[in-house]
This record gives sequence, C-alpha cells and structure tokens, in this order.
Amino acid sequence: MIMSRFMSLPRSFTALALVFIVACDDNPVDPPGGTAFLQVLGKGAVPERYTGEVWVRGNTAYTTTWGFRSEFGNAIKIWDISGGAAPVLVNTVIVPGVGTLGDIQTSDDGSLLIVATEPSPGSIMIYDLADPRNPQLLTRHATASTQPGVHTAEVQRVNGRLYAFLSIDPPARLVIVDITDPRAPVEVLSAPMGQPFLHDVFVRDGILFTALWDGGVSIWDIGGAGSGSVSAPRLISNLRTEGGQVHNVWWYHAPGGEKRYAFIGEEGPSSGLASASGDIHVVDVSNMSAPVEVAFFRVPGAGTHNFSMDETRGILYAAFYNGGVRAIDVTGDLSSCTPAERSFDGRCDLRLMGRELATGLFAEAPVYVWGVHFAGDKVYASDMLNGLWALREFLPLD
Repeated sequence: MIMSRFMSLPRSFTALALVFIVACDDNPVDPPGGTAFLQVLGKGAVPERYTGEVWVRGNTAYTTTWGFRSEFGNAIKIWDISGGAAPVLVNTVIVPGVGTLGDIQTSDDGSLLIVATEPSPGSIMIYDLADPRNPQLLTRHATASTQPGVHTAEVQRVNGRLYAFLSIDPPARLVIVDITDPRAPVEVLSAPMGQPFLHDVFVRDGILFTALWDGGVSIWDIGGAGSGSVSAPRLISNLRTEGGQVHNVWWYHAPGGEKRYAFIGEEGPSSGLASASGDIHVVDVSNMSAPVEVAFFRVPGAGTHNFSMDETRGILYAAFYNGGVRAIDVTGDLSSCTPAERSFDGRCDLRLMGRELATGLFAEAPVYVWGVHFAGDKVYASDMLNGLWALREFLPLD
C-alpha cells in the first residue's frame, strides 16, 4: 500500500532522504474528458513533510509521513474530520529513530493503531487507541525478521485472531505476526517471496493475496479454502499480470455476494514527484486455481497507487499520483465489451467502456496522491505534496 521503487531507486535511507524536484508541466496527464468531478471539501496542509498513507476511523483520520522534505518522515498526523470539510490537525506523534513511516491502520475494533517503519531497524509500532486522538505506545515489534525495514503492514483478523502481515524490504519476505495480545506479539511465519519486492498483501475470508512485483500476484489459502493456515499458507495459484510491477490488491465483494474480481495495481516508472505510470488490472478470480486477467484501466501520463472501495455501490476509488483520484464503476460484467472497447490483446478497456465516473483533484495540480480512504459519504486522499484532502463521494448528476 506504499510506493517502493520511487524513481527506480532502491528502498534505502539514502533514496528516502532525497529531495525531489516537481516539474508537472513536463508530463501532462490525459484530461478526464466527460467525467464528473469529486467536490473538494477542504485540505489539511502538511508543508514540512511528504504525506504518505491515510486511514480513517469514525471522526478521526491518521496519516503517515515519508522520506525527507524539510523534516524526516517520522511523524504520524492525527486529524479531526468531524466538521465534514477541511481536516483539522489535532496531534502529531513523532516516532523516534526512524527515517520514514509506511502503512497505518487501525484494528477492526478500533482499539489499536499499527504503523510500519523503515529503514533499519524495521518495525511495527502498536499503539493503544483508548483515546483515538492521543495514541499510547504499547509495543515496538522489531526482530531479525523485520530487517532491513517493514514496508507495508496489513492488519486483519483470521479465525478470531488478529494478525499483522508485513512486507519486508529486500531481501524480500513475508512476515506474519500474531498481535492478538498487542503487548506480546508472536511471529508465526517468515517466508522469502517477491521479485524483487513483496510490496503489499490483501487478506479477506481466510484468503491471502500477495503482490510480488514482477513475480505477479499469488493467492494463498490461510484458513478459508481448505488445508492452509496463517502459519502454513497453501499456494492456490499465481498470475503474472500484463506489465508486471504488481503493487497492491483489492478483492471486491459485491453486494449480491459475488466475489469475482480482484483489482491489481501496477506501479510503473515515475519521474520525481512529477509523473507516474501504471494501470489497474482486473483479474477474474471466480476460479482461484486459474485466475484470468480480463480488463484494465489506464490514465495516460499518470499511474495508480492505492485503492479504496464503496463496495455497496460498486465504485473503486484509486489514487493516481499526479492524476489525482479516479472513481471507477466496477459493477456487473467487466469482461464483456464491444470490439471498439477491447484492446489488441483481448482485454476490455474500462475507460473506453465509459467506466470512469469522476475525477478528483485534477484541477488542484500539482498533486501527487498516494492513498485514498472511502468513509461514509467522503473520500479522503493523502497527497505527498499538499497533505490530506477531503472530497465528497461520487454522486450522479441529476
């Protein structure tokens, strides 16, 4: 859920400490055409650091910071979003001894906040959220397995127990930590995987998706499809999507119960904080033993990063770096399209199918949107250059 190969540099402290030059006019983004615009409600500015990931729970939003601007990215920003417009900064928590922060997520019950740190000593910070605006550190989990850095951390419950799924910087591997007792985390798995990165994971219904960069996406049973478990995942299948560079995954559960599609983010080459590349790939996983790529979504001149979904309405919200935020209709059959809407390789082109519903922050350039989080009737977007934006969800025109 985090940029790993920024400017094609290794994920190291030296790379993270670089200061990037913005030159957006050199790489124009394809305009949104006839789509609507997501209304901008307000911005919480972060001028001194690059903003990283975003997570929202209730009336509070949490963002991390990344790399080096005029300050190192060692700050957790905590925002009051109860006003429904511009996020209001209410607290900043400094994580000592780290160069940059990565993923941030609350547990499903809202009692814990988990933050990934890198480079060495890589760790996850586990905070108590009895007071959601004033996190209290319970544990910093750092072992030989979390070196040289924890790039992403997905927190999910499997069979009643709470786990953190950690993607470790090269030499890449997956580390799974049982954090059911947050004061005493227990490592249950450490397994090499990724070519050359294990960038992200997605966990749902006892199924684990791992984003293996040029190794494609692998699907594992960890308790939801037979004999696999969290401590001994069973490989179901692997698919190498077009273009490789598999960055992130979202397995969509439609309101009617269909679980047919997984959306795969490709993080292609970028140029500073000015332009990016990479498509959204649509994979039919109705037969998990034989997944098939059936469609894609592309924004010329920009590249996708992280996703969030309004699953009730079937809308995928995607961060597109310098291309802002895109709202995409993913309802129905995404593998059926006319010849004019189909690419030369047989995949359906969602943009040609008219699936792009709305664009956010396109008019606010320059932006470099890292992450999005759909919550209630709003979409919150973390922008590396500007901070945290609040947008109104997509509503169809009358």
